[in-house]
Amino acid sequence: MDLQTAIDWAGARSHAVFITLRKDGRAQSSDITYDLKHGLFRISLTTRTAKAHNMRRDPRVVLHLSDRDAWSYLSFDGTVELTDPTTDPGDATSDALVDYFERVAGKSHPDWHEYRQAMIDERRLLALFTPASVVGQIR
Repeated sequence: MDLQTAIDWAGARSHAVFITLRKDGRAQSSDITYDLKHGLFRISLTTRTAKAHNMRRDPRVVLHLSDRDAWSYLSFDGTVELTDPTTDPGDATSDALVDYFERVAGKSHPDWHEYRQAMIDERRLLALFTPASVVGQIR
């Protein structure tokens, strides 16, 4: 499977299963919403989640997408980089979370001040996933 073809297919979607590795090596999976920007998958999460803890210890992850209607699926392998959690309404992570929201929701938030404060209160950050390889089929 060609990586760019797979990324293009993933760009028309926004839901996937995100798989990280627990300390004992077992997989830990989470249903997530992602945004794809310039070949980089962005996933919003809080600092307290199991996946955040797992990725701090081991940045290797899998992002699995499927389309039951088309009998298609892709599993991207790669590594992730975590941004700092947002701590100020004007910091880089807060701005990136605003961009993430607009791209995923397809619209503006009705109250950006409220949104930015909620992101701070939740200690939200972005996981930036860079795919290195992919397996699967697109029909």
